[in-house]
Amino acid sequence: MSAFAVAERNADAAPDASARSGGLSASLFAAARSGPQRTALRDSGDRAAWCGRPPITWTYAAAAEIVGRLARGIGAWRLPAGSRVGLWFSGGAESALAHLAVEAAGHLPCPMPALWDAGQLSAGIASAGLVAVLTEGRRGARRPAEDLAQAAMGHFGLRYLAAFGPGVPDGVISLDAMALERGVAEPVASRGLVTFVAGDPGRPVYRSAAAFAAAIDAHLDVLPVTADERILTLLPAHDLRGLVTGLGAALAAGASLETVIPFDEAGFRAGLMRPVPTRLVVPSLIEAALAALPLPWTVRALHVVHRAPAHLIPDTVAESAGPRRLDSLVFGEDVVLTRPGGRDLAATLADPERAPLPRALLDLALLDRGLAYRGLACAAAPLPRGGIPDQDPQAWRRSGYGPVWAGGTVTGVETA
Repeated sequence: MSAFAVAERNADAAPDASARSGGLSASLFAAARSGPQRTALRDSGDRAAWCGRPPITWTYAAAAEIVGRLARGIGAWRLPAGSRVGLWFSGGAESALAHLAVEAAGHLPCPMPALWDAGQLSAGIASAGLVAVLTEGRRGARRPAEDLAQAAMGHFGLRYLAAFGPGVPDGVISLDAMALERGVAEPVASRGLVTFVAGDPGRPVYRSAAAFAAAIDAHLDVLPVTADERILTLLPAHDLRGLVTGLGAALAAGASLETVIPFDEAGFRAGLMRPVPTRLVVPSLIEAALAALPLPWTVRALHVVHRAPAHLIPDTVAESAGPRRLDSLVFGEDVVLTRPGGRDLAATLADPERAPLPRALLDLALLDRGLAYRGLACAAAPLPRGGIPDQDPQAWRRSGYGPVWAGGTVTGVETA
């Protein structure tokens, strides 16, 4: 293991739960105080070809300073506290910095899928009631900042547009310049976040800061991330599954987050070989391809994420054949259900009453053969045009899915 990785392993412990209760940005600042030289955010792959920017590697100290500067700049916009601010990024360190800065400034981050076209972007701005959007100048062949400036002409309430360069057009604030300004704002307590169900611009949902923290804690209950690890993820951070398994899990532990977005095989292989204890997070769609790739000894855990409806293969990988396996099943923007392997996930779906779930956070049941859940970890609600919705964490909510049985075993979930 490299000397740098050893130094990170010997750093102080992660921020405690009291820091996490203030949100992701509070966790970032707490980790910056306890282990300032640990790596917080890193990009993999050929970012220069993708967005005209060199790949970023930020320590916790550097990331907290940049987030504090951006939060101070956003605060100068004089928006009402809790304003809804869109985040339209393909992923990577800049996406994380933007999310954290919006939260630290006291507003609601609203991440939006990078694949949205102009019509979907406009619909998402309207349905979520966005008053500002942060984005990037280049994204492959696209120019998101220019697309955003064009879309803004049809939205009177959209007051501020900002982007990381290059290619920031007139009328769009440069986040690069903002990050160079003096003065760092300490983060305020998180007000929650807004995401979109199945990437549908007409279906924004709100989750409080406490509910988001509970979703992260329920996920980490199975196998907590340690501060010496990095999470190497192939999932974008525009929805609950990407945020819980990526940025949320990393900051809860004071660990490192490395993103491979867009996917580049050469960059992924190079990143995978970095001599750092690793939790590899992948979508289930690439699991078959990944099986043909020998994983280095540094991969402590392979984390496969399924989205309902899904077909599960409970015994895909024997624990003795490689790194420890985690499986997560995601129900829309409601729940990330994580279990120690496909077999345990299948058993939980078959008989949730007997599953060792963190029931103070997330409870699961079979009601009329359909799955239902309750608890703070799944407390999300449709976002109204104005105000913040109420949600009763103790009320049972139907998932809309039921288990698929074959030979006495659950092999997946289907629409109920």
